[in-house]
Amino acid sequence: METGVEPEDIGQDPEYAGRLEYHGDKKNGHTLTIRDLRESDSATYKFRFITNQTGGRYFGDPGVTLSVTGLQVKVTGGHQDKTLTCSTTCTLTDNPTYIWYKNGHKVKENTSSLHSDSFSDADSYSCAVKGHEDLHSPVVCKKCWSVTYTTQSICALKGSTVELTCSFSYPRYHKVTSAFWFTKMETVVKPVDLGPDPEYAGRLEYHGDKKNGHTLKITDLRESDSAMYKFRFITNQTGGRYYGDPGVTLSVTGLQVKVTVGYWYKTLTCSTTCTLTDNPTYIWYKNGHKVKEDTSSLYPDSFSDADSYSCAVKGHEDLHSPAVCESGLFKYKFHTNKMLFQVVRLLLFYLLLMSRPLLL
Repeated sequence: METGVEPEDIGQDPEYAGRLEYHGDKKNGHTLTIRDLRESDSATYKFRFITNQTGGRYFGDPGVTLSVTGLQVKVTGGHQDKTLTCSTTCTLTDNPTYIWYKNGHKVKENTSSLHSDSFSDADSYSCAVKGHEDLHSPVVCKKCWSVTYTTQSICALKGSTVELTCSFSYPRYHKVTSAFWFTKMETVVKPVDLGPDPEYAGRLEYHGDKKNGHTLKITDLRESDSAMYKFRFITNQTGGRYYGDPGVTLSVTGLQVKVTVGYWYKTLTCSTTCTLTDNPTYIWYKNGHKVKEDTSSLYPDSFSDADSYSCAVKGHEDLHSPAVCESGLFKYKFHTNKMLFQVVRLLLFYLLLMSRPLLL
């Protein structure tokens, strides 16, 4: 509150809407009740009263400092023996009793530290304060929250179908309520499910199995589908939200025949903007007929002006590159050779002039 500025009643503050109660008694006592505390409620609170006389205004300093904290399990110790501490950002009032949970079941009611002799990779731990058992800390465990992607980078053909797969794990007492893939975040902490995205309408399929595997299938791939894809799942427990980083990078490419012009020959290369996954076999077509099945480069012995060439990948023969016709290439070569001939001719003429004796 600035000097000379009238204090504002927090009862009118929309941040506290529906969460405040004022209670007064006959002995000049007054109580402020704040429900559903948030960390943003941390502040110094002061009481103000006004009487019916001129100048009858007063508030008490220094007020009451309220600090709001969550609970967090912190782990310290070596490889075998570890200590878990139910940590807060301030010292809770009235020396509360802490309750510890292992895999969702109460295991200890004592001080804030739990000493466990052994930890299983799948075990999860959380803590709460007695009297507030509904306000658990987020669970902590070694490997119980995880997403593992089968591959982290895929290059696929435009128009083809791709499958992105992963496996995931979570605490044993949780139950998955939803699972989806995403590429965008609506906010820093809220991923956006790809399913309703109109850009993918009719082209997406989600498949899950009983062993916590999940697959995203995208058909009729477009170059605009190129993105980083991540898997997200949500459970029925407080704080049960997780997604796996770094995700799967999908790059979508078309095929294009590129021509390198030499003096006596040409090299045709079936080009892509990324390296196709699984080292595919390339198929070459001349005038629409298959002529070679080998690597990405074709070296023909002769080119007719009327010939056209295209390429495809084995298994996706319906996804040809655009055809390249040789008539334009021959005109380019002829024009280039003609220019070269003129340059050589001028150079020889210049040398001939320079070699003749000067006439005095």
